[in-house]
Amino acid sequence: MASDRLTVIVLAAGQGTRMRSALPKVLHAVAGRTLVGHVLAAVAPAAPADVLVVVGHERQLVIDHLAQTAPDVTAVVQDQQNGTGHAVRVALDALPDADGIVLVLAGDAPLLQAATIAALLRTHKESGAAATVLTARVADPAGYGRVVRDGSGAVTAIVEHRDADAAVLAIDEINSAIYAFDATSLRKALAGLTAHNAQGEEYL
Repeated sequence: MASDRLTVIVLAAGQGTRMRSALPKVLHAVAGRTLVGHVLAAVAPAAPADVLVVVGHERQLVIDHLAQTAPDVTAVVQDQQNGTGHAVRVALDALPDADGIVLVLAGDAPLLQAATIAALLRTHKESGAAATVLTARVADPAGYGRVVRDGSGAVTAIVEHRDADAAVLAIDEINSAIYAFDATSLRKALAGLTAHNAQGEEYL
């Protein structure tokens, strides 16, 4: 019987160059909480067994903030920011006994709601899928990874904007960067990642 244990990995290592600020992106405050604080509040009702926050850029500032606001969270250092896939692998290496479900989220999603996470986890469990991704259809998908589906509606690829051709760029369904994975399947998939893409990173 599959484990119901839930491990949460929050990706918070990026510099956030588009913010044009010396402060780490996830520490910017909105509506009384930091960006990462909103994400942690949204996942709390799911009662995860472990919450890992991957830190990198200005790591000590983020670690200090977590120590003050979320002492039960474990900070994991990603020394080199080699992509989301690499970040998740670093986090799982720090928790080798993780099984069940791994929920991966970006640390800069302040509008994320607990109900959305609950629905994602419920769908993941009921479908028996190895991986479930939260997607959205938007009027202007520029800059986002596109979700490519086959004729039956099954997801066949997620293509980053920089790697997309004209046909893929016309797709309006985007990747939210919020995923639920079977832990065993995730470990196997991470071992096979490459950096053969425009950014030279290991994409999750």
